[in-house]
Order: sequence, then structure tokens, then C-alpha cells
Amino acid sequence: MRVSVIGCGYLGAVHAAAMAELGHEVVGVDVDPNKIAMLSLGKAPFFEPGLPEILATGMASGRLSFTSDISQVRGAQIHFVAVGTPQKKGENAADLTYVNAAIEALLPHLGDGELVAGKSTVPVGTAQRLAGRIADAGSGAMLAWNPEFLREGFAVQDTISPDRLVYGVALGESGAAAKALLDEVYATALSKDTPLVVTDYATAELVKVSANAFLATKISFINAMAEIAESTGADVTQLADAIGFDARIGRRFLNAGVGFGGGCLPKDIRAFTARAEELGRGESVAFLKEVDSINLRRRQKVVDLVVESFGGSVFGKRVAVLGLAFKPDSDDIRDSPALDVAVQLKGLGAEVLAIDPEANSNAARTHPQLNYVSDVDDALTGAEAVVVVTEWKQFRELDPVRVAGLVSRPFVIDGRNCLDPVAWRAAGWTYKGLGRP
Repeated sequence: MRVSVIGCGYLGAVHAAAMAELGHEVVGVDVDPNKIAMLSLGKAPFFEPGLPEILATGMASGRLSFTSDISQVRGAQIHFVAVGTPQKKGENAADLTYVNAAIEALLPHLGDGELVAGKSTVPVGTAQRLAGRIADAGSGAMLAWNPEFLREGFAVQDTISPDRLVYGVALGESGAAAKALLDEVYATALSKDTPLVVTDYATAELVKVSANAFLATKISFINAMAEIAESTGADVTQLADAIGFDARIGRRFLNAGVGFGGGCLPKDIRAFTARAEELGRGESVAFLKEVDSINLRRRQKVVDLVVESFGGSVFGKRVAVLGLAFKPDSDDIRDSPALDVAVQLKGLGAEVLAIDPEANSNAARTHPQLNYVSDVDDALTGAEAVVVVTEWKQFRELDPVRVAGLVSRPFVIDGRNCLDPVAWRAAGWTYKGLGRP
């Protein structure tokens, strides 16, 4: 099929390259000329495992191209809208400026029977409004809402082999025609019996935000248990193991630590809360405010542990912060707990040496006040406290005996509970986990 992807940020670039990898003819469109220039050279503008390879394959095959000229989408059978929906400044609500602009830019180039498929995470009710706008334009094009469920670090895999597909379509013939087009574009996944849910617009919109709300709630639940464990001497890691054996609960997303971040969970639960309040149903998701609050408290807990270890002040103290991205296998620093901890410590007067295998440059652009190093030994040398806040493999596998010889004070805070406390303590370290004795 001929496919267009509007918006070539994280979601759009991955989706465009993956669609080409599946054999479709794809044109990606973005208003950022620098991003288009990089992608046109087959270079990923962000770190995502597997993306450079499928970008190179797609460009070499001639099936994949990128442009800033929206008119190049003409003739595509499906137009995927994959632009960002950031949090409004000073508000919790989602900013739909880019979604609205993408639809308006598409309208003059849509043809009869073509499908606009929204992938952006939007407040419930958005798709119905946009469907009306497309209908009023008289092109004969249709709208579907087709949410994504990507995990950063696994986005290529999750696009090519998704764990489920959701179509939000209109009733009647229009919906049937939209489903047929989506079935064709996702034929490979459907041939592998990927679960498919075909539903209405509102349900499709809610699937995405409710999934993120549930995951955020699960993470904050175990972090709330970590707070109790810290007051009682219990071990939240063993607690998570024990309750995780219950098939109704499961072990995934029950890792206590410094909390969640990134470009989805924090802003999506806030936008969900704001939309529910607009609908007069704020009480239904009022608990999400506490989910958010617990999450932010865990960041502060890590900072407090560092400060307490120095008797109440970190001024002039040399602190190594290992990790800046919100999760490993990513260079994404949006709402990153790790970066937040580093910035807070710097603000309290600490000499912060920060390192991340992929996120240093992104962090330096937004927070140049930190000292960035590219070698973990440089960060650790002379450090009076070590804080692990992103669980990259190279941090998890540090040899506590070897690195004890680099620091001036063997004190470590395991903000992800990813280190072996027995091994670190045996090597002479004072070890502090979150919710662990």
C-alpha cells in the first residue's frame, strides 16, 4: 500500500520505517527540516534499538522517503497522524495544536476513499470532532483511530509484531471500509493471529489512556508499598515477588524505585484527569492525582537520602549520578526521574557528575549546569556518593569491589533496586535501596 505518516518524531519515524519494512510504500512528513534531513540520510534523530537498520533498509529499497512537503501525501491510501500531544503549559490538559494542524494540512490533499488514521494519544471525543471536520471538507475521506502501544527500547519490535491492534471506526459502510484498509496495512501482524479489537472512536481513545493510567497506577502502588516498607523494615522487592506470583497481579511493572517518567505516562494521566473533569467525571479518576503524587515523592526520596547521608547538606559534595534517560535503551529525557534527581542535587549545591550511555547530549541541551562525563569511571572517581537512577546494563553490572577503589566514600543509593545489596555491602559500601532494608 501507499502510506503517509504525518509527524516524524519518535512515534512517526518508527512507524514510517516499520511500515516500509513490512513492504509498504511510505512517505513521512514533518515540519522540522533538520529532522527530515537526518531521516532522508537514513539516520535516526534519536536513539532507538533497531531503528537505524530498518531506516537504512527502507531508504535503500526506495520504499521509504521523507519530506517537508505535505502535498507529497497525495495518492496514499492511509494517512497516519503521529504528531505529539504534549501537556499544555501551566495546565494538565493535552495540547492538541499539532493534531489539529496536521488534519488541517492534510485536508486539501485527501481523496475519496482514503483513510486518516490517528495514532496520537488524544482526549476522548477528539476523534469524533476530527471526523466531522474531515466530512465537512467534502473529500470523501474517512477517519479511524488506531492507538499505538510502543515501549521505548522495543518500539520497532512492537510496531512490526504488535501484541494487539485496536481500530476505532465509524458505524456502517464507512467503518467497514476503514477496517478493510487497516486490515491490509497490518496484514502481516493479522496473519500471525494478533488480537484485534474493532470498536468506536471513544473506546479506541480510552484504550490508550486507560492502559497508561493502569501501568502508572501499578508502578505507584508498589512505590507506595515501598514507603510502608521503609517505615517497617520490610523488603518491597520480596513483597513484589510474592504478590507477583498471583496471575491476577503479575510481576511486571512492580519494580519499586525512583518512579516513572518519559513522554507518555506522566502527561497522559494528567490529561486523562483533566478530560474527566471536563466531562463531569473527575471523581472517577481522582486517584490518578495520588498516583502522580506518589511518583514525584519517590524522586524527592532519592534526593533526601543523599542529603541525609551528608548530615543535611550536599553543598560542595561530589555526587555521581548514573543515568539521565527515563529508562534504559533510550535517550529520552522527557519528565525523567533520573535527570530530575541530578538537577535537584545540583540546585542544592552538589558537584554533580552525570553520565548516561545515550542521553548526555539531550540532557546537556536542557540542563547545561550539570557536569557530563562519557566514562563511568570518570564519574565515580573521587565521588562521595553514587546514585543509580537509570538501570542501564553497564550500571547494573558494575563490580562493587573495583569501583570502591575509585570513590572517596563508598556510599551508593540504588534508585532502581537493580544492584545486589549483599555484594555491594560485602565490598564495603553503604547501600541504600528504596523500600529495602
